[in-house]
Amino acid sequence: MLQKKICMLGASAVGKTSLVRQFVHSMFEDKYLTTVGVKIDKKVIEVEGESLNLMLWDLEGDDEFQKLRLSYLRGASGYLLVVDGTRRQTLDVALDLKQRVEDSVGVIPFICVLNKADLKEEWTLIEERLAELVEQGWSMVETSAKTGMGVEEAFGGLAGKLIAD
Repeated sequence: MLQKKICMLGASAVGKTSLVRQFVHSMFEDKYLTTVGVKIDKKVIEVEGESLNLMLWDLEGDDEFQKLRLSYLRGASGYLLVVDGTRRQTLDVALDLKQRVEDSVGVIPFICVLNKADLKEEWTLIEERLAELVEQGWSMVETSAKTGMGVEEAFGGLAGKLIAD
């Protein structure tokens, strides 16, 4: 069985932990708990007839107070870059994180996850900016960790990219 390390990256409170919890345990917790350091979960999935053991590294949020420990990225096969649709500045953090990942470990597969789709009427993201990123080759998936919408698609889409590499 193939084993792949996937890192969850993004600003604080974008929903990284909630996405992992929804994907692994099919549950959502309203209470916000800050991740300190890293929390590791795993889930075995089937992709194109292959059993894949995903090691999910949920890294603490990157913001002005705490910076991503790039050492956590070592050995990562790919990552989910999580953006909170209701907070435009989290896209700026994601852009910075993508560059820092590439500077640290090179270009590896990723998917940009636009989370909190259940609050779409409150989104502040600029559609034209998202379209530019898609034109640059970014894969994007809209998700809601709360309802489960798009969660399997996000993790499964990244797993498909890992199998293809």
